[in-house]
Amino acid sequence: MIKRTLTAALVMAFAATGAFAQDKVRLQLKWVTQAQFAGYYVAEAKGFYAEENLDVDILPGGPDIAPEQVIAGGGADVITTWMPAGLAARERGVPLVNIAQPFKNGGLSFVCRKDLGVTSVAEFPGKTLGVWFFGNEYPFYAWMAKLGLATDGSAAGVTVLKQAFDVEALLKGEAQCISVMTYNEYGQVLDAGYKPDDLAFFSYRDQGVVVLEDGLYVMEDRLADPAFKDQMVRFVRASMKGWKYAEANPAEAAQIVVDADQTGLQTLEHQTYMMGEVAKLTAGSSGALDPADFEQTVASLLSAVSAENPAITKAPEGMAYTLEITDAALK
Repeated sequence: MIKRTLTAALVMAFAATGAFAQDKVRLQLKWVTQAQFAGYYVAEAKGFYAEENLDVDILPGGPDIAPEQVIAGGGADVITTWMPAGLAARERGVPLVNIAQPFKNGGLSFVCRKDLGVTSVAEFPGKTLGVWFFGNEYPFYAWMAKLGLATDGSAAGVTVLKQAFDVEALLKGEAQCISVMTYNEYGQVLDAGYKPDDLAFFSYRDQGVVVLEDGLYVMEDRLADPAFKDQMVRFVRASMKGWKYAEANPAEAAQIVVDADQTGLQTLEHQTYMMGEVAKLTAGSSGALDPADFEQTVASLLSAVSAENPAITKAPEGMAYTLEITDAALK
């Protein structure tokens, strides 16, 4: 242990003085700086990347940033994204490969106001449902297909509202139900004064629509480069160390995220709530993708292939994922 500590200290000391160059890695996040990505910010702040001789540039996302497009254009070495979006990009000619899966479970859910007439899915017909797009809509359409509900606004179906990335549509009554993440918007609804008993809550997983969120993806051709593969092994190892540290130290992780937020918009109170919920989703994952989860995601998407839901139209071909990186990183 002493030897490893000294080694880490020496690596960090050399890195700080520029005695030898670190390998640079650009990580494009799916969304803005928040505890959804705490593991990466913790890995940076605690020196886990430096221990692996990596200089990681964490690039926040946003509503106008599509990680799949960023990496395809050469603006990132590795991205976080949801598997439906990753597979959709792959089928459309951007050959992304999942190299690690820090999130074992997903936080995407649906919440409805009971006072607006929705207490169960049987009451969905004729209602307006808020849905996020830009690749986040694929699970919703799979769910509606499973329920046998049209999404054309007909009386027997549902009306789809393109939801902003907030909860205003529900609060204003513009939609009876909206999309939420358990670790973010659901908390915002509660903060607005609603109690859990006022709401009908639907987990996609509980509804039988399982899709993986927040995996790590790289371009397939770069995995042919042994030097890049070695970088990714070290990056995944340090990142998972960051995630497990964040799970065990949620208050410290929340503070690290707030400190990393350059917009100044994130509050410690909300990031603490978020970190507690995110930890429930990363718990149980070593970072290695479970092929059974991959198959479930593919099955969910293929259950609802349509013009409205063009995530994928056939089973993924080629190397949609590899366990080679995590096998080396986590041994």
